[in-house]
Amino acid sequence: MNKTLTILTSLLASLLLLFIATAQAAGGHDDHNNEHATEQAEGPHGGRLLTEADFALEVTIFETGIPPEMRLYAYASGEPVAPAALDAEVTLHRLDGQQDNIRFSPEQQYLVGDISIAEPHSYRVDISVNYQGRQYHWHYDSFEGRVELSDRIFTLAGIGTDIAQAQVLTQKTHLFGVISSPPTAQFKVKAPYSGTLTEVLVQQGDMVTKGQRIARISNAATLKMYDIVSPANGIITDRFFNNNELIRDEVLFNIVDFSSVYVELSAFPNDIDQLRVGMPVSVFSLHHGESAHSKLSYIAPKMTEGHIARARAVLDNSNGSWRPGMHIKAEVLTATIPVALAVQKRAIQRFRDMPVVFARYGNTFEVRMLQFGREDDDYIEVTAGLKPGTEYATDNSFVLKADVLKSGASHDH
Repeated sequence: MNKTLTILTSLLASLLLLFIATAQAAGGHDDHNNEHATEQAEGPHGGRLLTEADFALEVTIFETGIPPEMRLYAYASGEPVAPAALDAEVTLHRLDGQQDNIRFSPEQQYLVGDISIAEPHSYRVDISVNYQGRQYHWHYDSFEGRVELSDRIFTLAGIGTDIAQAQVLTQKTHLFGVISSPPTAQFKVKAPYSGTLTEVLVQQGDMVTKGQRIARISNAATLKMYDIVSPANGIITDRFFNNNELIRDEVLFNIVDFSSVYVELSAFPNDIDQLRVGMPVSVFSLHHGESAHSKLSYIAPKMTEGHIARARAVLDNSNGSWRPGMHIKAEVLTATIPVALAVQKRAIQRFRDMPVVFARYGNTFEVRMLQFGREDDDYIEVTAGLKPGTEYATDNSFVLKADVLKSGASHDH
């Protein structure tokens, strides 16, 4: 067992020396006071390997099952260095000007940082390490999800922006329905006595007013003439008799008052649970571009056989735009929710299988991984991942994603 461990340790040391020799051959090495030492290849733990003379530092981000944390492994002359023998500081310079200052403490065979590394893992890195009285410095860029556009390309691509800020979410339930006449607005006009219809004064389609004479009848018993008058304002929708016809107990006219109409809405079980009488309703015609506003006045207490509940609103129709039988769509405002921060939903793209927006800083855009809360048709609440007041891409933000993917964006550490 001890022999096997010795062999493995020697192999690890040989591999590390090979990493260092290869990197130095490719890029040379700088004096330990030079602040631009060469960035090296991947180290034994899968991290970024930095070298200076016979000293090497491997920088990793560990995020398996825990929030991302930075871990540092040190090597001298190819041999692992005990973490307690090191003093290290790292500063991450982010695009928005934020600086993350990381302090380290020994843990097992590495130094572990004292803060979680927030997404995106995109920053300029300053590293300072003190080992055996010597100071080592490295600087390098570790960018991901970042793209820079010239003013000309920005304009040609049609990229729009907005500012992330507080919003009032307006949650709506979307329904379909049909316009109908209220039963109380439909009138059947009959003659009170049998007789002969001597004169019809209106035609189908005529507008009439309440109390207007619309026909004259000769009473069969007394032979006296009497008038038939309209019981309401409305339109003659049906005329059933002509002059000189004998009238008994039949309907002479149908009159409908179209000055107000019903909006009969169909709501499925998931919808009906959100609805309450008095909620605002916006109604839109499917073909004519008309719109109007009202409130829910009735919700049926039971479902139909098709498991649909009926909800109703009343619309003013004094201009005659809403005709019974017309199919419509409606939006019922079910809630208004103030939130501290929200972004437009159309701005959201996916990057590394996470929802992101592209934050703008001058001509540079960079992904911001977001966590979401509540939403409405247009906006979604941001609970983490974006600072208030940040400008972000909205229109054509997919252009930025395509550019990032084309440049081979990675998540290397």
